[in-house]
Amino acid sequence: LDETLSKYPGVQLNFSQPIQNLFDELLSGIKAQIAVKLYGEDLTVLRDKANEIRNAIDTVDGLVDLAVEQSFGQPQIQIIADRRACGRYGINVSEILELVELAIGGEVIDNIYLNTRRFGIHVRYQESYRSAPKVIENLLVRAENGNLIPLKEVAQVREVVGPIQINRERNQRRWIVQGNIRDRDLGSVVADIKERINDTVDLPAGYFIEYGGQFENQPRAMARLSVIVPVVLVLIFLLLYLTFGSPKEAILIIINVPLALIGGVFGLFIMGEYLSVPAAIGFIALFGIAVQNGVVLVSSINQLRQQGVDTKEAIVTGTLQRLRPVLMTATTTVLGLLPLLLSQGMGSEVQRPLASVVVFGLTSATVLTLFVIPAFYPWFAMKLDNEE
Repeated sequence: LDETLSKYPGVQLNFSQPIQNLFDELLSGIKAQIAVKLYGEDLTVLRDKANEIRNAIDTVDGLVDLAVEQSFGQPQIQIIADRRACGRYGINVSEILELVELAIGGEVIDNIYLNTRRFGIHVRYQESYRSAPKVIENLLVRAENGNLIPLKEVAQVREVVGPIQINRERNQRRWIVQGNIRDRDLGSVVADIKERINDTVDLPAGYFIEYGGQFENQPRAMARLSVIVPVVLVLIFLLLYLTFGSPKEAILIIINVPLALIGGVFGLFIMGEYLSVPAAIGFIALFGIAVQNGVVLVSSINQLRQQGVDTKEAIVTGTLQRLRPVLMTATTTVLGLLPLLLSQGMGSEVQRPLASVVVFGLTSATVLTLFVIPAFYPWFAMKLDNEE
């Protein structure tokens, strides 16, 4: 579709999903993943600089569907009063504006009532007297001495091409260059875009650039996750301490977290994914599952020790007893997420990072847990009353 439709001039392409497109527009006001927002006063300068920015970033790897906002190309008729000529004839500029408004747009001069219904009486010139600039030039305006003067004597009537609409944000006029990201992470593409613009585009005084779209939401989400993840780890540690009554055993189980991180990061690398908000959420879910396996294993070993079994024998026996439950938990989770990991349809760009983190992270955490926790247990285990 991209190759076929790009041959037609003036076509703006944006390949996305309907629901995602709607949410992107609601959250950031942009229908694309990334937008370069250019702010300033003069619309002509904004349009020229927007095209300059587009040409500068056109070759950035991973940036597709690049387009400049189509806000220009509307035919317009401008009527500009000549104030000196108006002064000579004793005509106010407001009188010219009222004449143009009445002739072209019309005006409601009175109302007519029919029973309980009211209808406005709308008056304007016939179409033959307002349909073209040459005709509008001959509209008659009354001078101070009572004479009728053609409009072209006191105003300039011209036909131009102007903006379709004037978009504003932050009380500034705004022009957008937007695009989508494909086969590359959002952060790296934005970094390359910023570098290209800083090196090649010179903005006049009073003009500035902001970056929006999904990129606008990602730093905010990652900033929140940078607070949430440490808080989650602290809460997990407190719950483990309350459960086992020993900070050492809580730390022993927390060791599962970096073991899970190894597989999660490796999974993102193998699947060609990047650290994103779905991947970060996957890491949070992975921490909970990995800690659960550690709790199951340490609890089994502690129960055997409380029954009088020697520590080394309790480690071996407890690990063998909990081998099947731990493997079943990991296997069912991995099999349940395999469809998400292998999906290629709509929405897979959100599902795959999360599934990659959980599947590979849980695999590494399960394998390493069965060896690392039993090996470290004698160093972190709390001494029981029946032991010397």
